Amino acid sequence: MLKGRESLVRLVGKRRRFLPNRLAILESTLNLCSDDHCNPLPAEKNLDPCDDGDIESRTSREYVTCPVCSCRVNGEDSIINSHLDECLSRGTKRKLTQSTLLQLNFYSRSKVQHQAHVLKSEKKESSVGPGDGPMPNNIHKLPKDASYIENDEIVCDSLVECAMRPQKDCLFDTLNHCEGSNGASEICCSPKNKISEMVLGKDDLSGMILQTFIVGRKFSNEKELNLGERISLERDPTNVKDPNAIKGLVTTAPRSSVDVVPIEVMCDNKLFHENNFDNEEFKSLWTSIQKAIDSTKIFTPIALKYQKNFSLLIQEVLQSYSHLLSGDEKHFLDVFSSLSDDSQRLFIRLYLRKGPWFRMSCTSYKEVLDPKRAAKELSEAGYLCCFDTTEADNTDMIQILNILAVSELREIMHLLKKNCNSVMRKDDLVASLLSAYEDGLCPLLPDLILRIAGICARITSKAELLIWRAERLFFLNGEQNLSSFLLVDMGVVKYPTYSCIVSDQIFLDRNDLLAYEEAMEVAQLIDQALDEKDDKMVLRCVSVADSRVQPNQCTTSESVPFFSCFSASWIYSKVVSLGVSFLERENRYNDAVLLLKRLLNCYTRDGRRGYWTLRLSIDLEHLGYPSESLSVAENGLLDPWVRAGSRMGLQRRILRLGKPPRRWKIPSFAESIKRKITEVRIQGRPLNHETGMKSRFYGESGEQCSVEQLALEYYSAEGGGWQGVHSESGIWLTIFGLLLWDVIFSDVPNVFRTKFQTAPLDFGTDSFYILRQNSIESQLQKIQDGMGEEILITSWESHKGTSCNGVNWDRHSLAELRAAVTCIGGPCMASLCRHLAQDYRSWSSGMPDLLLWRFNSEYSGEAKLVEVKGPKDRLSEQQRAWILLLMDCGFIIEVCKITPC
Repeated sequence: MLKGRESLVRLVGKRRRFLPNRLAILESTLNLCSDDHCNPLPAEKNLDPCDDGDIESRTSREYVTCPVCSCRVNGEDSIINSHLDECLSRGTKRKLTQSTLLQLNFYSRSKVQHQAHVLKSEKKESSVGPGDGPMPNNIHKLPKDASYIENDEIVCDSLVECAMRPQKDCLFDTLNHCEGSNGASEICCSPKNKISEMVLGKDDLSGMILQTFIVGRKFSNEKELNLGERISLERDPTNVKDPNAIKGLVTTAPRSSVDVVPIEVMCDNKLFHENNFDNEEFKSLWTSIQKAIDSTKIFTPIALKYQKNFSLLIQEVLQSYSHLLSGDEKHFLDVFSSLSDDSQRLFIRLYLRKGPWFRMSCTSYKEVLDPKRAAKELSEAGYLCCFDTTEADNTDMIQILNILAVSELREIMHLLKKNCNSVMRKDDLVASLLSAYEDGLCPLLPDLILRIAGICARITSKAELLIWRAERLFFLNGEQNLSSFLLVDMGVVKYPTYSCIVSDQIFLDRNDLLAYEEAMEVAQLIDQALDEKDDKMVLRCVSVADSRVQPNQCTTSESVPFFSCFSASWIYSKVVSLGVSFLERENRYNDAVLLLKRLLNCYTRDGRRGYWTLRLSIDLEHLGYPSESLSVAENGLLDPWVRAGSRMGLQRRILRLGKPPRRWKIPSFAESIKRKITEVRIQGRPLNHETGMKSRFYGESGEQCSVEQLALEYYSAEGGGWQGVHSESGIWLTIFGLLLWDVIFSDVPNVFRTKFQTAPLDFGTDSFYILRQNSIESQLQKIQDGMGEEILITSWESHKGTSCNGVNWDRHSLAELRAAVTCIGGPCMASLCRHLAQDYRSWSSGMPDLLLWRFNSEYSGEAKLVEVKGPKDRLSEQQRAWILLLMDCGFIIEVCKITPC
């Protein structure tokens, strides 16, 4: 893998389906040479024909104000009921001046009345002539009456007739004939749950029992709840804010205050007579109650955490990052909370799937009771759009064809009277159909696909962009997403406890965020191009990034330097750095040298300067310029940002290139670099000799083992009776995290922004040590004084299982860690931890393979570090730098070389 590719993949995270600036980014490469100071292009507002920027104008007539929370809610009955249930369940109080729910007539209208209303509105719309009213909306949505059409007769007698009709009519037909076209157009393939619609009279309800449960309430902790216990529900007239509130008298309590309490409610006939409901109102209320209860039987609230988590994410972003969103974007996200539960659940489910297109006939979730209505509502709100045959491009056609089964593709081939071999693979069928469509041989292909596949929907680009942005702002990285909530809910991951103290904004304004997002698109494009081995696209992305890298560019607060990784400039630098590795692999050293010089000129305070300087010196030597290569190496040693392995590499290059007559003076560091490192040679019986494969040997027991395991066997026996582990950097980072746990998660402004962090944002930067120098040195002094084991035990017992960057709870036991800390000793342990605290990024890799220890007494011992090398291995510059550093700290170091016998 190319150097820098892995970190770029982590940065990009889950790839986006839609890149709004893709065309602008790629077109900008045409004039890169003429403008070296090109500014980031602004993000295009809307490139998706399925999106509607004016949501308010589309929905204002259909939304009403909730009397509980004052939010705008979709005016459909089922949505109002769901929203009110949610408001009341979370304890939101109404204002004293608000009317009660019954006074506002928030009850279901009868189905007959509703259908009459629909027919009336359709008649009114059909009476508008071509010249009347505004232009029709070109957005392709589910028809408004999609939820009420069932078992209509077939109107189109043939596919050709359907294809020649307007697109809107064809979609209506597709919805109307969901029962007649092999079920292909049915929104949900599983039969819809039948809600009891038995309408009873008021006198028939006396003594009837409704089974339901109570959630989210606080109960008495002094009592227990037993099966069969009685509870009573009654009005609470003493509630001054809501005289219609219900007070539950619970005689017993569950184990937890948030547990579900199943109850049976017996209906009292007096309730209905006292309120003087007419029969129609009563029937409607009873139906709503039955629907709510049946819904909870199908899927309990406990299993719907993903919906609450998603809503929490959206609300947190709206609250904390509102200055980065436009008014339309804030309204669009806010509308989500007013959608019905079914709509929210369906959208979240689809968003988490791969997509981009989904056959609604194959989309079925047990918690979504009415997927057809949910899809319709999402379409009206601008969250979903349908496949439009009049606006389909080649990309859409490929994606739609790929979601069809092979049998369906062959059926289309047969209808088009094209040769279809029974052995043709799916890719061949798709390619054949697409080729014929592009050549104009089958213009009816989109309509045939729609007829067979049924309704195909996808998330609109606007919804995807805003939800992706919300995820990125909430988690501040590409590695975490909504699944992080699930891992916490399941108890798989536990995050540490810390305080979020926010005093500075990561993005100063909206322009910074848009520039950052555009840079992320370039990063995704080059990542995809490398996967697809598209070298031309890789070079175009590198060219774009190079043109947008500017000297001393700062888009974040200067008082918070570790925010620089959230700038567009930083992302472009990663793309260019990856481009250097790509060009070096292609032996294009001249181009690589130009990019390296540009990076070094533009980023004067960056921890990657050591790597760039070393590569520049190496590439210049490849080009036949040893003197220039030597000068670059010498100047690099004067740079305070050149550290660890890169510094060691430059020093060794100077010693090799700086011989007479180029240089006569011996550098001052020569003796330190040439220090003798103790070597131990052992023999082993090799299992393989293949070049490029990790060496394998037979151990003492005759079983296969690695060179590290062979070395452990040697040291435990004839090598001196050592105990130890093959750890490399793992055990050291675990010990560091445990010893400095309280320092890492101490209260420092701006380093903790979410509750899903395993380390502060400045972890691995110079700011980490600078901002905590006093507390770090105080802790290191305790370690040096011999309190390391006590701190380790306390930290292990207090935080075991909690996620922390570098800490691996499963790989090493507490006994091994205690033995290591005790035998290493306080001074050496404190010195090593100090280097990690000062420059975690440079020193977190390359540590020796083996950590060995042996006890001289119950409370003292000695430790040894061993770097193991196979027959053809040699020390890397980073490993050599670590060995010399550990020798300076007082550690016993050896290099164990395995030779075949």
